[in-house]
Amino acid sequence: MNNSAAVPSSESPAAVAPGAGKLSKLTLAALGVVFGDIGTSPLYAIRECFHGDYAIAVTPANVLGVLSLMFWALLLIVTVKYLSFIMRADNDGEGGVLALAALLKTRDFRTRNVQWILMGFGLFAACLLYGDGMITPAISVLSAVEGLGIITPLFNPYIVPATILILTGLFLLQKHGTAMVGGLFGPVILVWFCVIGVLGTVQIVRYPQVLAAVFPWHGLAFLLHNRLDGFFVLGAVFLVATGAEALYADMGHFGKRPIRIIWIILVLPMLLLNYFGQGALLLARPELSLHPFYALVPRWAMIPVLVLATMATIIASQAVITGAFSLTSQAIQLGYLPRLKITHTSSSQIGQIYLAPVNWLLMLCTIGLVLGFQSSGKLAAAYGVAVTSTMLITTTLFYFVARKRWGWSRLLSGSLTALFYLVDLPFFLANIIKIMHGAWFPLAIAGLFFIVMLTWKQGREQLAEQLKGVTPPLEEFMAMLRKDPPLRVNGQAVFLSGSHKSVPASLLHNLKHNKVLHSEVALLHFRTEEIPRVSNFEKVEVENLGNGLHLVIVHTGFMEEPKIATIFALLRDKGLDFKLENTSFYLGRERLTVGPHPAMGRWRANLFLFMARNAMDAAAFFDVPKGRSIEIGVPLQL
Repeated sequence: MNNSAAVPSSESPAAVAPGAGKLSKLTLAALGVVFGDIGTSPLYAIRECFHGDYAIAVTPANVLGVLSLMFWALLLIVTVKYLSFIMRADNDGEGGVLALAALLKTRDFRTRNVQWILMGFGLFAACLLYGDGMITPAISVLSAVEGLGIITPLFNPYIVPATILILTGLFLLQKHGTAMVGGLFGPVILVWFCVIGVLGTVQIVRYPQVLAAVFPWHGLAFLLHNRLDGFFVLGAVFLVATGAEALYADMGHFGKRPIRIIWIILVLPMLLLNYFGQGALLLARPELSLHPFYALVPRWAMIPVLVLATMATIIASQAVITGAFSLTSQAIQLGYLPRLKITHTSSSQIGQIYLAPVNWLLMLCTIGLVLGFQSSGKLAAAYGVAVTSTMLITTTLFYFVARKRWGWSRLLSGSLTALFYLVDLPFFLANIIKIMHGAWFPLAIAGLFFIVMLTWKQGREQLAEQLKGVTPPLEEFMAMLRKDPPLRVNGQAVFLSGSHKSVPASLLHNLKHNKVLHSEVALLHFRTEEIPRVSNFEKVEVENLGNGLHLVIVHTGFMEEPKIATIFALLRDKGLDFKLENTSFYLGRERLTVGPHPAMGRWRANLFLFMARNAMDAAAFFDVPKGRSIEIGVPLQL
């Protein structure tokens, strides 16, 4: 085994020895994008422990116990698990559960079923992001706006309408992108962390005895004393770590070093200061457990802090929404979703994209959650299950990456995985018991997307098998051309092909009906690799088939969007000069029907048919020049 496979990779491309100036910019940008979710947890995490559906009494022992559990949860989950180990498992610099699962797709397993099960786990974990993308904006913005009720009870009837108004504006702005205001994300979140740190420090100075919570025996004593009630509270304790998965998912945008640096020197200290500050306040005044965060704020600063909290929650929501767009784009490239129109909202940032169907779905569900639950406290029950489920799956996939990719021993990888399970499982169980209190929602959303993705993948595979039966192999077709050459006309033509081994159905139908073939023909096949991006040197593979025909295989990463203009520019470097303005593009258009006994079941076949009819056409997706494409119908049956 070579060294690159035996050990985890070092730094992602974005973080390889950046200069001091670049590192500081990346660090500030990472602060705004990566830590918005975990940074707004102080608005509701402590409150849910002492004032939620599973609240416990506000006693000194309970306060110290909860703080101790929060302290060690942040330390073990974020610092040890994610920053120290999980982030080593990068796929060509990219992170996230889909990238982690893709690392295992080319590994050797005793049975192929194990590989498919692991990929299924990874796909389901990715689907959980959609549920998270609906709940995070709802609970974050709602918890911030609830501060209006602290200023005066007269504002209470306007909390939900104000939240809906803010969320509506947030989703309506998505199509314009965040490039113009994105530069404010980092500075605003920086101010937010400094403010919450100062607010907490004031109370810690007054009641320094709260610092005893750093000792783990307070957390253990809390669980032993409260037993089942203490176990239920773990679901609320976990809210402090709900943004941890974002650290790994956004690794490719910023690199490991900026994320690790800003966590250690700013985010973790400020979060702990605020949590301990809220705990110190509750030690002195237990009656303030309804809104302990806003109880830290002096009356004169209430409105500025409320505005700052709202801005911070909007930024946190924006990061999650952008993550849902990115996930959808990756799923399209990997063949799990039909083609959708992807709009780039920034000319300088590749990750700034917009997908209208995803945006409107998130908007409707998020506003529905606010109307249905009415308060952030009730929403908290639905929040943790998606993240804890993802973390469990991440831990499972990490074990196989350590064993198969890095060659770690069973003892080392198993011991580390067992430690992670020891932390993840109690939090997962404490959240899953809230299934009737709203925890069903993210699981239902994830299950829906999971079925949709599997249906599309399976349907495309079935159609590909059918096409194999009606299209001859490439070698056989070339032999037929040499034996019975058709009339050749001067010009260039590109036929998009679903396989590099067989002839496109559109080419066969063109020959059958028009009886002619262009003098220069390229059979163009796109292949999505299990890495985020493919370098331009390796992106295009050209094989001269003879007789004026060329096979072109385009290798793309699952985070790339293949465009014809880019491909033609790369082809010129390979000696194949096709003129974009003169080339005719032939695309096969399947005319689908549902047969009497569809292999995937009738309802799933109809679901696939619905998606296929509403998918973006290939010419628009690959950015084929208008007026240069010819679609040829191919009848197929599910």
